[in-house]
Amino acid sequence: MKKAALVTGAASGLGLEFSHLLARDSFDLILVDIDGNKLGEAKEILEAKYGVNVDILHHDLSTPQVATKIYAAVKGREIEVLINNAGFGLSGFFSKTNWQAEEAMIQLHVLTLTHLTKLILKDMLEKKSGSIMNVSSLAAFQPGPLMAVYYATKAYILSFSEALANEVKGTGVTITVFCPGVTKTGFQGKAAQLSGSKESRINFRTISPQAVALYGYIAMQAGKPVAIQGFQNKLTALLPRFVTRAFAVSMVRRIQEKLRE
Repeated sequence: MKKAALVTGAASGLGLEFSHLLARDSFDLILVDIDGNKLGEAKEILEAKYGVNVDILHHDLSTPQVATKIYAAVKGREIEVLINNAGFGLSGFFSKTNWQAEEAMIQLHVLTLTHLTKLILKDMLEKKSGSIMNVSSLAAFQPGPLMAVYYATKAYILSFSEALANEVKGTGVTITVFCPGVTKTGFQGKAAQLSGSKESRINFRTISPQAVALYGYIAMQAGKPVAIQGFQNKLTALLPRFVTRAFAVSMVRRIQEKLRE
C-alpha cells in the first residue's frame, strides 16, 4: 500500500502548502478541513498536478470525538506523516470574548490534536516509522494578553510535542513542533472577524506561506524536535529567557493593543 499523509486544516494557508509539498514527494493525501468547497478544489488541483490520490474528510475539528471519526476513516491506511495544522485565533479581553469560540479553540488546539496524535502515533510506533508535525506558534513562548486562550493553547502544543519527541527517541518515529511567526495567510482576518474587530493595518515583516511551509517540512523530514524559522523569530522565542516575565507579557500587551487600533 502506498504511503499516505494526513493533514488537518488542509484546504488553505499552511495546510494547503504542506499538502503540495507532500504530494510533490509522492504521498497520497488525506485532507481534513471544515471548508468542504475548498477541500474539493484542493483535491482537484493536487491530483491534477502531482498524480497522487487525494481523499477528503469534511469535519469540524473543534467538535468532540472528531479524532475518533477521522481515525476510523483512515484505519488500515499506512499513515507515514501526520500534520496537525488546523487552528484559529480570537482576540480581545478574556472577560468580553465569546466563550463558545474559546471552547472550540481549546477543543481544536488541545483535545483534538492530542487525541489524533495518540491514535496515529500508536500505529506509527508499531511499524517503527513515521513523522508527526504539530503546528504551534511563536505565541507559545510567552503569555499573550488580549489573546489569552490562543497563546495558552499554543504553549500547550509546544510543551506536549517536546515531551513526545523525547519519549519516541530511537523508535523510528519523530515528533516536530513547528512555531511559525506572522505569515501571509488569512489567519489575522479570521481572528479579527471572530473578535468583531477590524483587521490590523500594521505592516509586519511577513513571510509567504510557501516559504514557511517549506521550512517546517524540511525540519520535520530532519526529525527536529522544535522548528523556528529565521533569526528574528528565534530571538523572539528566546527573549522571555533574558527578561522578566512581567516585561515579556507587557510587550505582548502593547503589540496586541496596536493590532486592535
